[in-house]
Amino acid sequence: MKPGAATYSLPAKPQPLPAGEFGFEKEDFQFIATTLYEDAGIHLPPTKANLVYSRLTKRLRKLGLESFRDYCALVGSEEGSEERAQMIAALTTNVTRFFREPHHFDHLKSRLVLPLISEIKTGRRFRVWSAGCSSGQEPYSVVLSVLSLLPEARSHNVRVLATDINPYVLETARKGVYSAEESASVPAELKRSWMDPAPGGAHRLDEGARALVTFRQLNLMGAWPMSGPFDAVFCRNVVIYFDEKTQMRLLSRMASLIRPGGYLYLGHSERLIGAAEAFFKIDGTTVYRKLGGTTP
Repeated sequence: MKPGAATYSLPAKPQPLPAGEFGFEKEDFQFIATTLYEDAGIHLPPTKANLVYSRLTKRLRKLGLESFRDYCALVGSEEGSEERAQMIAALTTNVTRFFREPHHFDHLKSRLVLPLISEIKTGRRFRVWSAGCSSGQEPYSVVLSVLSLLPEARSHNVRVLATDINPYVLETARKGVYSAEESASVPAELKRSWMDPAPGGAHRLDEGARALVTFRQLNLMGAWPMSGPFDAVFCRNVVIYFDEKTQMRLLSRMASLIRPGGYLYLGHSERLIGAAEAFFKIDGTTVYRKLGGTTP
């Protein structure tokens, strides 16, 4: 167990939460919530107890455990580091789709990519970071947006970094294969140009599109190996799972990696805190432009 990690002791007075297949006490929930916060920065209020129970019961079944007391003891032990990672993966939310919040991609094309095309063609570096990329639809939507304006992007210095704490969703993202339902929101022209048919009505991003994205596992609470600067950062529907103190710290770190004139895209229910003085908010949107630079 790593230094500073939560420790687990058996509760003296069990306090039942959800009644079900496995014993689940308030102390079990508190241990899991504390572990998730310390390892991933994600805040779980007591109202999420049923969610924790439902998402982790399959882990208890697979491990042959009889109660959450036993599960917490395992996760808190030296031998439980792998299961600790499984627990965090199970408790992170991975709701995503192609071109979610489409106005962000319209803005990306019209206000960032299009004005820079001539510079990119003459060697300018262009970088976008998708933080909390889940199974890949967001970074691939960025790539498809770029390719719609610059089909030869792969031959230029254009790259998208896509990161997530969950290694299992990253495996899906790297494959770039999506069911008919998942790929339904991709415009037909882009699908014809940059996706290949796959079995069962699915589609796969072609090699040229996939080559523009680098997927990496990254815990936003840990060290960030990349140095930037990024022309844009997509961090959408991620910071809502953190408390305000953690949000402020993460958004300030992200601000330092965005070049002057670059953009930060947040989710529709999120707001910029902690680094607001460094950005100008585009009216009526969750798009923020970093002060300085010449980007329109």
